Amino acid sequence: MKNAGTSNNAFRQRAVNCSASILLTLIAYLIYRFSPHTQSMRGVSWQQEGTFNGSAFLSAAFVAYCLALILFYLFERAPHESKSVAAIRGLFRTINKPRQVFKNGLPDAERLGVLSVLLKAFFAPLMLLSLFGWTNAMVMNGAHVFEHLPSLRVDFLSIFNTHGFWFLFQLIVFADITFFTIGYLVEHPRLKNQIRSVDRSWQGWAVTLACYPPINGITNWLLGGSATEFPQFDNPVVHVAVNMAVLVLMAIYAWASVALNLKASNLTHRGIIHHGPYRYIRHPAYVCKNAAWWLGSLPVIAAAWTVSWWSALVALAATAAWTGLYALRALTEEDHLRKVDGEYDAYCQKVRYRFIPGVL
Repeated sequence: MKNAGTSNNAFRQRAVNCSASILLTLIAYLIYRFSPHTQSMRGVSWQQEGTFNGSAFLSAAFVAYCLALILFYLFERAPHESKSVAAIRGLFRTINKPRQVFKNGLPDAERLGVLSVLLKAFFAPLMLLSLFGWTNAMVMNGAHVFEHLPSLRVDFLSIFNTHGFWFLFQLIVFADITFFTIGYLVEHPRLKNQIRSVDRSWQGWAVTLACYPPINGITNWLLGGSATEFPQFDNPVVHVAVNMAVLVLMAIYAWASVALNLKASNLTHRGIIHHGPYRYIRHPAYVCKNAAWWLGSLPVIAAAWTVSWWSALVALAATAAWTGLYALRALTEEDHLRKVDGEYDAYCQKVRYRFIPGVL
C-alpha cells in the first residue's frame, strides 16, 4: 500500500507540474501571438513567400514545447514541485495577501518561481521569433552568396555589400540566439543549468529590459542611436577592413554565448563559466558588441562633424550612452551573482578585469 500511495503521489505531482507549466506557457504564447509589439516579427515569412511566417512558427514551437513538457514530466524519476507551481502559488499569495507580501516578501521558492517564470515568459518567445527571422534572412543571403561563388574573386566588393556581409553577420547572430533560446526553454539538473537565482533588484531588470523590445524603442528615443550594423565608407579598403573588424567582434560576442552553452540567459545565476573568452575578461560579449557599435557609429559621427562640432558631440554621446547602459548591466549582474554564493567572487579572483585585460 505504501508503494501504491507513493506512486499516486508521484503521479499527482507530475500532473500538477505539467498542468502548471503548460498553463503558464499558454499565457506567454498568447501574449506574444497577439501583442502589437511583435507584429512585425510575426509577419516575417519564410523565404518571403508562403503562409509559414513568424506567427505559424511560434504556434508550432508552442505545440512542440508543450509536448516536450508532457514527456519530461511523464518520465521524471523523482518528481518534485516545479518552479511553475511555486510561481502560481506565489501569485495567488500576492493577490490574496498583498500587504503581507509587500512587507515580508514571498518565500524563497515562490519568489524564485515567479521571477523564473516572468523571465522565461518574456525572453523565450522573443528569442524564438528572433531566431526565425534571423534564420530566414541568413538562408536567403547565404543562398545568394553560394550561387555567386564563381564570381567572388572578380566581384568581391559587390557581393560583400549586397549579401556577403549580411550572411556572415546573420550566421554569427544565429549562433548567439540559438544558445539563448535553448537556455531559456531548457532547464534540467543533468544539464547543470538549473536557475539558482534570478536578480530581484529593479535596477537589474530595468537596465536589461531597456535593451529589448518593446522597451528598447523608448530607450532608443531617450538615448538616440548613431550605430549601424553595416557602416559604409567611400574607400573600399577601409570599408572592407572596418566591416571585417565588426564581424570579428561579433564572432567573439557569439563565442561568449557558445561558451555559456545551455546556461545562457539574462538576470540569472546558473553557474559560473571559466572557459572561452571568459578566461580573459568577465564581460566579453558586452565589450565586443559595444566595440562593434562604435565602429558602426564612425560614418555618422564623421558626417555630423562636417555639420558642426555640436552635432558630432551629440552623435558621440548617443553611442556612449548605450555603452554606459551595458556597463550598468555588467555591474548589476555582478552585484546579483555576488549575493548568491561565493562562486562568482572566486571567479573574480582568477579573472580580475571586467572589460579590458590589464586595464579595466
